[in-house]
Amino acid sequence: MCGIVGYVGSDRSAQEVLIDGLRRLEYRGYDSAGVAIFDGKQLAVRRAVGKLVNLDTALREEPLAGSVGIGHTRWATHGKPSEANAHPHRAGSVAVVHNGIVENYQALRDALKAEGREILSDTDTEVIAHLIDQRVEAGSDLLTAVREATAKLVGSYALGVVSTADPDSVVVAKNGGSPIILGVGQGESFLASDIPAILPYTREMIFLEDAEFAVLSREGVQVVDAQGHLVEREPKRIAWDPVSAEKGGFDHFMQKEIFEQPRAIRDTIGTRVGDDLEIDLDGIDLSPDKVKKIERVVLVACGTAYYASLIGKYLIEQIAGIPAEVDLASEYRYRRPIIDQNCLMVPVSQSGETADTLAALREGKERGAWVLSVCNTRESTIARESHDVLYTRAGPEIGVASTKCFTTQFVALYLLALKLGISRKTLSGEKLEAAIDELRRLPRIVEETLQLDDQIKAVAQRYFRATNFLFLGRGVMYPVALEGALKLKEISYIHAEGYAAGEMKHGPIALIDENMPVVVMANQGSVYEKVMSNLDQVRARDGQVIAIASVGDDAIDAKADAVIRIPELGDYLTALIATIPVQLLAYHIATLKGTDVDQPRNLAKSVTVE
Repeated sequence: MCGIVGYVGSDRSAQEVLIDGLRRLEYRGYDSAGVAIFDGKQLAVRRAVGKLVNLDTALREEPLAGSVGIGHTRWATHGKPSEANAHPHRAGSVAVVHNGIVENYQALRDALKAEGREILSDTDTEVIAHLIDQRVEAGSDLLTAVREATAKLVGSYALGVVSTADPDSVVVAKNGGSPIILGVGQGESFLASDIPAILPYTREMIFLEDAEFAVLSREGVQVVDAQGHLVEREPKRIAWDPVSAEKGGFDHFMQKEIFEQPRAIRDTIGTRVGDDLEIDLDGIDLSPDKVKKIERVVLVACGTAYYASLIGKYLIEQIAGIPAEVDLASEYRYRRPIIDQNCLMVPVSQSGETADTLAALREGKERGAWVLSVCNTRESTIARESHDVLYTRAGPEIGVASTKCFTTQFVALYLLALKLGISRKTLSGEKLEAAIDELRRLPRIVEETLQLDDQIKAVAQRYFRATNFLFLGRGVMYPVALEGALKLKEISYIHAEGYAAGEMKHGPIALIDENMPVVVMANQGSVYEKVMSNLDQVRARDGQVIAIASVGDDAIDAKADAVIRIPELGDYLTALIATIPVQLLAYHIATLKGTDVDQPRNLAKSVTVE
């Protein structure tokens, strides 16, 4: 999985285009990198373990000439990170880069070895190169060879293939969720696994569908189906600004994205909320007649999006009165879920390519559910396969640890809950007016909360040497506690757990001592007194209490070692405000520990394999 880039042209150096594109995909996380470039006479492969700079340095010392090539950044799924396991993989005249997983690779590998093929890596990808090379040796042209070879694969793949047998083209194949984007230029063509990689070179892009193939040449891009029939598809013009992917003066992308949240939230609300107290979710039909058929809402997601979905469950049940459940997408299809045409399924994904969430979506759709996804990436697979899409408008998120995508998912789910409540008439006019007023004030309140940055950094300086953290919350604050623990462990590598505060006495309390910082969501909501009781239990065991409390709550000073006060914004959106301090706390602890904040070890931005 991870980053793919390809290029066919005349005037540009393939080496420069490939390295530049891979650099723009570094945010996806990777453990090795490599390129294969045809110089007009031979196909040369260069690979390196670790950061892209290692490959770049090797190529600058011994450059590869040529204007046709493919490149890859790998996140290990089969075999440890090593030069031998890095992509591209070569067999005879063929070199291949691959995102996805070949489920039957062991059987294919055994068969290839029995036929005398020498397998040099531990990967599933190398068998693809051998299968294609076999077909080329048998006389097939490269496109046909790729089609014939992929017919033997079980699993998911996004492939870029070059061969000395067809030195002026790159052949591409896609199946099973891993994204592939084709860029159309003047006298040149591009391949990428994500838009930012090739955005500096072209804005005209074609999105390859499952079971499709493409040939990239200097003359343009040709798409065919599994039978080899030509597919007519006009390029789409992408309006993204490449500058938006730059750090903009911040030390890290994550820091920049935390501070982009007022803008991202404002854009996500956008014009969806009218002056007439009506909510229009981009024309999605949530009319009373349609909504009354919904008996249950099922939210499916992974990681941070799962925690946003837990908040969504709370909002949908409280505001709209519809039973809602949340499933980890990786578990969903394996428990034989009960879902039918009376269910609204809501997959939630930043990238729109999360393999487990996509699989859950397909399961629900096959069983007749109405699928309305919450997604940040237009033209992504999840967006394309859903009946309806409510887009968050966070913009590109480069840091692996999600921040602005979490809060915009929160906002999108809040808008959905309000719209469902309007259609079901569970909201009085007074409550709706108050909710919309709070939404409109939200971006400004987030801006005010971000001004606590220096104070939160000082708290981080007191506690960054701790080896364990506990995060506690109740009600809608419980998912915020889970998210806070996730952020801390992701980027600082400190063990952290999020717990429902009432559950603390059922186990975690045994861990609490003078060395355990406990972050408590202690705003003055309906369960304030209950949370104070939990806080006292922590104090009685000498735990170090970091309280995220309400502005004006002076009494909490006697119960906490550190207090971060946030503005109140109603029963629900205060939870979003509380997310800002836990993001900043994790960020500052990680920077004090000197970890790689934007690309934490072992993690990938877009998890496109199971």
